[in-house]
Amino acid sequence: MSVKNKVVWLTGASSGIGEALTYELARQGARLILSSRRKEELERVKGNCPTDQQANIRILPLDLAEANTLKLSTEAAIQIFGHIDILINNGGISQRSLAKETTVDVDRKIMEVDYFGTLALTKYLLPHFLKRKTGHYVTVSSVMGIIGTPYRSGYAAAKHALHGFFDSLRAELWKESKEIYVTLICPGWIRTNITLHALTGDGSALNHMDETTGNGMHPDAFARKMIRAINQRKREVVIGGGKERLAALLQRFAPGIFARIVRKAKVR
Repeated sequence: MSVKNKVVWLTGASSGIGEALTYELARQGARLILSSRRKEELERVKGNCPTDQQANIRILPLDLAEANTLKLSTEAAIQIFGHIDILINNGGISQRSLAKETTVDVDRKIMEVDYFGTLALTKYLLPHFLKRKTGHYVTVSSVMGIIGTPYRSGYAAAKHALHGFFDSLRAELWKESKEIYVTLICPGWIRTNITLHALTGDGSALNHMDETTGNGMHPDAFARKMIRAINQRKREVVIGGGKERLAALLQRFAPGIFARIVRKAKVR
């Protein structure tokens, strides 16, 4: 499979992983629908794409926290090019706070954006995929969808929820069509501004970059690896450094050892 000429709807496209994905997808000849809350930033990202590809890039602002608007957004997205081949659920927010210091409102906000917003777009697009008997859901989860560490309780919960939903959906869709795919992408530490915007216990932004994120994989390298996984129709893939991949393996095969390690780790 190749993304060339495919219609790809990408959320969270205005910065970070989404921005890097936009540039690489455009370079590979995909037709793109870019979504996020910030229209001006989407325009900037589009303007940075190759000039000969910009006619194949459209902008559709949306807010994943506003679930009541997402059905109309999905209908609008389908109308832009007449169909959608791939939905990349990339939009979301992160967290840096202890569970005991985090208000329930913050937990709800994280779940609303990272889980329910993604869930809504996925379900609203499902009849379109089923009618065409083809489609590909690609959801950017996190290594935190596989493991849990201090300071990320709400974030890890939302990402774990995505894994439960999409693993179930994948099993259901197999009976409907062998050509509707579900891929979960689990980034490790990627060098983006996600930490700057991460929510603290009272809902305010963290506003500083942590060392592990600052030293993480460059988003351009991540985007190339992720698109390769999409083309290969991977079920689930961890993309990051050796520590993140090791953590995922330990959680799966030696959870007791991992539990002893993670409670002592400096992960903030």
